[in-house]
Amino acid sequence: MIIAVFPGQGSQSPGFLTPWLALDGAADRVAAYSEWAGVDLTAAGTEWDAEQIRDTQVAQPLIVAASLLSWNALTDRDRIAGVAGHSVGELAAAAAAGILSEEDALRLVGIRGRAMADAAAVEQTGMSAVIGGDEAAVVARLAELDLTPANYNGGGQVVAAGALDALQSLSAEPPAGTRVIPLQVAGAFHTRYMAPAVEALRAAAADVAASDPSVAIWSNRDGARVDSGAAFVDLLVDQVASPVRWDLCMSSFADQGITGLIELAPAGTLTGLAKRALRGVPAVAVKTPDELPAAAALTGDSA
Repeated sequence: MIIAVFPGQGSQSPGFLTPWLALDGAADRVAAYSEWAGVDLTAAGTEWDAEQIRDTQVAQPLIVAASLLSWNALTDRDRIAGVAGHSVGELAAAAAAGILSEEDALRLVGIRGRAMADAAAVEQTGMSAVIGGDEAAVVARLAELDLTPANYNGGGQVVAAGALDALQSLSAEPPAGTRVIPLQVAGAFHTRYMAPAVEALRAAAADVAASDPSVAIWSNRDGARVDSGAAFVDLLVDQVASPVRWDLCMSSFADQGITGLIELAPAGTLTGLAKRALRGVPAVAVKTPDELPAAAALTGDSA
């Protein structure tokens, strides 16, 4: 079983979209994505600097646009048996699975990004990756500091989110055997701080027609496969303010007998996690069009 995964973050450095725009039809596709999302994604992905593209309301639609560009560039997509997205990548995964149209996915991610930026501006919050250690001890330490485990990423990584002073205390006194790495994000995503964004996205999603998925798709909520398109949309709305259980998604992939993993652009993060949690499973990170032949070879090997 080959599974395609869609990142919530990755190597979106300045200009990272440039090689993708050289593909036939890509410029027109990104122009449409820009109109739907309400962001000039062509300029953002080719001209804007790191600070500009780190802005949540830009970063989110830019990531989804890059993922869908690379998804559409894949050959033999019919040999991909399942999809899943990490955080905002769930919107790209929903489009790939046929739950949402690309227009609805980009429209919703534009609204999601703006709503989460607004929610993040209310209080000074952030996120830090906690690498290593005992997971139970890490979660207990976060509870002591009133921090939330926002992402259970598997492979010995938990992302903490909450008030900046609490994150500073975590860095000063980390759990035994861990490293704490502050993340360059605008707020405490996937926590209670994002509740206003959930309501904004829920209102927008009410106008969307969701179809049942054409391939297997798993939810960040609990790693379970979801067979109803409407249910999947409800889950990805709620997930804005609830933890990302990517560890459980990878456990589900293993249970289903995954034989290969393809991470779409801006790739790198999820294949890195898979190397530790899905040992021995071949994986391709499609960062640029140069990796498309390797992805094609992986799907071809599954035939």
